[in-house]
Amino acid sequence: MTGKIMVTGATGYIGGRLVPRLLASGYSVRCLARDPSRLEGRPWADVDGAEVVQGDLLEPATLPSALEGVDVAYYLVHSMAAGEHEFALRDREAAINFAQAAYKAGVKRIIYLGGLGINKWSAMTKEGRRSTLSAHLRSRQEIGNILRAHPVPVTEFRAAIVVGSGSMSFEMIRSLTERVPIMICPRWVATPCQPISIDDVLSYLVAASKEERSTGQVIEIGGASVLTYRQMMLGYARVRGMRRWLVSVPVLTPRLSSLWVNLVTPIPAAYARPLIEGLASPVVVTNDLAHRLFPEIKPISYYEAVRVALENTDLNLVETNWASSLQSSPYAHPPATRLHAEQGMIMERRERIVIADLDKVYQAFARIGGRNGWYYANWLWKARAFLDRLTGGVGMRRGRRDPIDLVEGDALDWWRVEAVERGKLIRLRAEMRLPGRGWLEFRVEPLSPTSPGSPESSGSLAGAGQSMLQQTAWFQPRGLAGLIYWYALYPVHRLIFAGMIREIARQAEQRVPVLTPPAHRL
Repeated sequence: MTGKIMVTGATGYIGGRLVPRLLASGYSVRCLARDPSRLEGRPWADVDGAEVVQGDLLEPATLPSALEGVDVAYYLVHSMAAGEHEFALRDREAAINFAQAAYKAGVKRIIYLGGLGINKWSAMTKEGRRSTLSAHLRSRQEIGNILRAHPVPVTEFRAAIVVGSGSMSFEMIRSLTERVPIMICPRWVATPCQPISIDDVLSYLVAASKEERSTGQVIEIGGASVLTYRQMMLGYARVRGMRRWLVSVPVLTPRLSSLWVNLVTPIPAAYARPLIEGLASPVVVTNDLAHRLFPEIKPISYYEAVRVALENTDLNLVETNWASSLQSSPYAHPPATRLHAEQGMIMERRERIVIADLDKVYQAFARIGGRNGWYYANWLWKARAFLDRLTGGVGMRRGRRDPIDLVEGDALDWWRVEAVERGKLIRLRAEMRLPGRGWLEFRVEPLSPTSPGSPESSGSLAGAGQSMLQQTAWFQPRGLAGLIYWYALYPVHRLIFAGMIREIARQAEQRVPVLTPPAHRL
């Protein structure tokens, strides 16, 4: 059996699901992360054989020690939201650094997941040659070429749309279909595609670690269905029992389409545009190599994949989602950012005595956001989110991965969960468009029955559990615009924050039974 396995991109959608499967298969797994704290709290974090190390693919000096003793490395990273030209440069640099470090560390094989599509170049013109693939798909295939150009053998999988609860492509199709009964669509809806279930992708990735014949191969993988994007959206509607109408027009450019997707779906324009540009290219499997190498894997149809994804969503069994990636928002601040005292930080702190024990108070604020809402003046939160989306921000489109459970790195509407201390604290970092940096923290601490101001000190509600709820908002303004923003909105913030802490206390005092987060589906 293969020894130590490394997974890059473990904070992402596919990497976050691959790690527990590898652990369940008996492997020792080392996860490479720029900020290891982002993987704290994952269900597999304390499993024997799981290890997290710090490393940045754009900082070569951090890689040798991280790769020491690794036999097989999974390469599952990309920089799609960094801008059309920058993401290709960053991905190219990261791949070169990783391939060189892997060779020096004695890694035996790299397993890479790229994108389907046939790259054909036009004849030379005054503007140069043009590729039939979008910049994003072309970059994904270029990364495979870069990895193969180095001495470590590579297994490259190429896939089209991945269908699964929480995947970016699936969320885009689902949101468009659910929210728009009559869709005006560009011509790319007639492009053929071979979507694949996330479970089938993971099966191929795990199986490749044991199948030596896959070494040095480029393996195209797809589901049992070849469909146009029109058929995929209408097929989703059929599974959901809805009627939808699609009208194709030739005037919608990728930019206009991405702005529309930005408004209607959870996907920001920075991600939507490269995705949409890629939809113009046919992405179907052209050979049976995957079947010959892995005959035991029987990919399911698109319709079955949709049913499974919807079932997992309804049962709150979403292990990871696209928004959990560290770079899910182009406006996110560097993940290493942590609160610290410095000149210019504005802080507003509120405290409230709650007649409930610590667990009930923690569960009350741990459930905030997503479908549960923000407890007070939810319409104001939605209005602010709509303004954020109009300017290309993330808005409240991302929701939350699980209705009762939060772990570090989770997306929560327009926030990122920066810190979790179960039963005590949750800190959120703002990822909406702001003229500065913002944080929101909820903390609960035990309150001594004889503390001044406590209910028992005055003889009321004797014997009841008591806690001190603390809610703190921090804002670090950027220049004069940041100061104007904070003080102009402070009356609204004051109203919202006062109502929010009051409602959190009320939720806790209702003595709602403490819920246990569900076991995550592997």
